Amino acid sequence: MNNKINYVWKEQYAIHASDTDYRSKSKLSFILDIMQRAADSAVGGLGISLEKLLEDRMGWMLITLDLEFQRIPKQNDLLTIHTWNKGTKGALWQRDYRIFDELGTEVATARSIWALVDIDKRKILRPTALPIHVEPYNGDSVGAVPNKVTIPVDVPLEEAYQHLVRYSGLDNNGHLNNARYGDICCDVLSLAEWEGHELKSFQITYIQEAKFGDNLTILRSPINEDRVLVRGQDGDKVFFEASLNFRKR
Repeated sequence: MNNKINYVWKEQYAIHASDTDYRSKSKLSFILDIMQRAADSAVGGLGISLEKLLEDRMGWMLITLDLEFQRIPKQNDLLTIHTWNKGTKGALWQRDYRIFDELGTEVATARSIWALVDIDKRKILRPTALPIHVEPYNGDSVGAVPNKVTIPVDVPLEEAYQHLVRYSGLDNNGHLNNARYGDICCDVLSLAEWEGHELKSFQITYIQEAKFGDNLTILRSPINEDRVLVRGQDGDKVFFEASLNFRKR
C-alpha cells in the first residue's frame, strides 16, 4: 500500500479484547489512540518523524475533535484509517479522518484541529516553523472546521468523580495523553446508562493541558436529549469540555 498517493495516509489496526469494553465494543479511547498514531505516522511519512520534532522541542497539540460513528467497531474488526492534512488557517491545522472496516464499510469519520507548539515555551508556532512543506489534500472532505465545545452556563453540572493525573496517563510531552480523555468522559456514565445508549458522536475541546499531579474534578450533566456534557476542571482552571452524544439501543 502506497501511503503517499494523493497525500492520504492509510493504516490498519486490529481490535483486540484489551481494546474493548464489557460489551466487546471498541473503547472510545482506542479509537482516539489509533487516530493519534495515524496522524503521527502521516507526518512522519512526509519526512519528519515524531522523534525529530521532539529533538527540535516541537510537538502537536490537539485543540478540537469532532468524531462521528456510523457504528461502534467491535472485537476482531480490522480497521483501516484514512487521514489527510486539509490545510491551515492561521496557526491551526485541520486533519480529517475516515475509518473503514474490513468490508470497506465506513464506520466513523472525524474532523480535528491541531497546533504546532514550542514544548518548552508552550507557545503556538506558525506552520512555517515545521521544517518541511506540507501540501494540503483537497480530494476529500469530511466537513467544515469543527466547532469548539462550549458548555452553556445554564446547564447544570454535578461532580462525577476525581481524576488524578499519574504516570500511566502521560504522553511523551509530559501531559495527559489526548486519548485518555475518552476514558475519562465515558467513565461519567453508569453501566445502566450504557445499557440503554450507544455512542453516536463525540466532541471535545482541549483548553489547557493536564500535567502529572493535576487533580481534575470531572463534572457531568444529566442525559438530556441523548447527550451528556462533560467538563474537567480544578477550581477555576478548566482543562477540557466535551459532549457525548448517543443513539438509543
